[in-house]
Amino acid sequence: MPEAGSEWWKSSVVYQIYPSSFNDSNGDGIGDLPGIIDRLDYLQQLGVDVVWLSPVYPSPWDDNGYDISDYTDIDPRFGTLQDWDRLREGLHERGMRLVMDLVINHTSDRHPWFTASRAGDPGKDDFYFWRSGREGGPPNNWGSVFSGPAWTRDDERDEYYLHLFSPSQPDLNWENPKVRSAVHEVARWWLDRGADGFRMDVINFVSKNPKLPDGPVIGDHGIFADHAINGPRLHEFLHEMHREVFDGRDVLTVGEMPGVSVDRARVHTNPVNRELSMVFQFEHVDLDHGPGGKFDPLPLDLVAFKASLSRWQTGLGDVGWNSLYFNNHDQPRAVSRYGDDGRYRVESAKALATTLHMMQGTPYVYQGEELGMTNAHFADITDHRDVETLNHHRTMVATGRVDPEAAMAGIARMSRDNARTPMQWDASAGAGFTTGTPWIGVNDNHTEINAEAAVADPDSVFHHYRRLIELRKEHPIIVHGRYTPLLEDDPRVFAYTRTLDGRTLLVLANWSGEEAPVELPQERAGTGTRMLIGNYPEPERVLAPLRPWEARVHLLD
Repeated sequence: MPEAGSEWWKSSVVYQIYPSSFNDSNGDGIGDLPGIIDRLDYLQQLGVDVVWLSPVYPSPWDDNGYDISDYTDIDPRFGTLQDWDRLREGLHERGMRLVMDLVINHTSDRHPWFTASRAGDPGKDDFYFWRSGREGGPPNNWGSVFSGPAWTRDDERDEYYLHLFSPSQPDLNWENPKVRSAVHEVARWWLDRGADGFRMDVINFVSKNPKLPDGPVIGDHGIFADHAINGPRLHEFLHEMHREVFDGRDVLTVGEMPGVSVDRARVHTNPVNRELSMVFQFEHVDLDHGPGGKFDPLPLDLVAFKASLSRWQTGLGDVGWNSLYFNNHDQPRAVSRYGDDGRYRVESAKALATTLHMMQGTPYVYQGEELGMTNAHFADITDHRDVETLNHHRTMVATGRVDPEAAMAGIARMSRDNARTPMQWDASAGAGFTTGTPWIGVNDNHTEINAEAAVADPDSVFHHYRRLIELRKEHPIIVHGRYTPLLEDDPRVFAYTRTLDGRTLLVLANWSGEEAPVELPQERAGTGTRMLIGNYPEPERVLAPLRPWEARVHLLD
């Protein structure tokens, strides 16, 4: 077991595993817990401190496991609770921690709680939001994140139930103290079994306007209008959960919070308030969403992107804490989205990583990111598995709003399936992920981009990530230094400093395929300078022009 320490997560790097796509041990085409155990030495070599495990609970699998039917067991496709115990022990023996994914805004419609609530069980009657319809339709105009209305009529109960996601994911009614108590019991169960914390899925959805009023419609959805998220009791609920579950435990808690502001995040992550270690905010990854939403993507505006990240860095710099990510299971691959997945794939993957890992906060590495894995480049909708993607395509084409080719163009760039293709372990037919037929197609470029080749190449993206993680452990300035943005209006260069105890860290990254001059005051170069890391051979001068997708970090004494 890793040694306990106050706020250990500040100096840690977290690695997210999407179990279905990480490593398949039995040839059924689906990743599993024994498969993860088989790859623990790889994670130890990379140097990460924490593994965050996306849901592995029993589930009908309507939303890839985020519709949970039993919170205190393991889905047979992934193994058993005993396999989970072996995984926990394997990580702890290697000095790593294990964080579970806690999906507690909603359950599966096959969870016993919902079955009992649907039947009118007096103990579970209002575990969910049940309402009569109005004027022959749903109780209000809220839309689902996954397209269509956020209400479904249930014939057995003769009422509508609320689901902000799929109809198979009914929202729990956190206004009911019995619901909160049941959730607390689940969380304590996993911590008592040896989990080291939780990533809490859409946790700011748990408090809603109790009147469930109509909201102004934004695009296809009316839910993000201060009615279904960031509700009036959110702080109360989070503080209560901290008191009932986390007090006295040395754990990491990160809350996924779409629509959260810097000001709200300051409160949520201020240790005095005893709510969360950190939050996942979405501001920076929403900036390239066009008028039609995420599947109508815009080109990256680096000036706006820098301004967003800098606002969070400075906003939480004196209180609370940031999470740092470009990739996860819900986002397309960053090297395809923000970088250049062609000629400069390696350079841009390293530049993106350098930019992110030198900021203040806890970096999150999503499986395959450390290899520079790219988008899937699927050509046909039948290649996709994601419910959000399939619903969007069906809606767009059925209504005639866009033609199939245009719909696929947006999907190819932004679908969640881009992040969910199998981990590329080697150049074999199944990419070393499986000996069977994978549940979703393997990216064709696995013959070139894979872990076996990357580990063998000292100049690979993998080893650049390994060195970045080492630097975080060696230099307190990377963890605790004050962040100051530079060149804020430069459309190509991402630059900033970190300062601590009279020392300065200068981070320079060219986010373009063209040479970019560095126009900083000469005194920024200092006198005693050394480059800690770069993705090109060391330049002669600190302020030398940046080559295409060049990134480098200088320590100025």
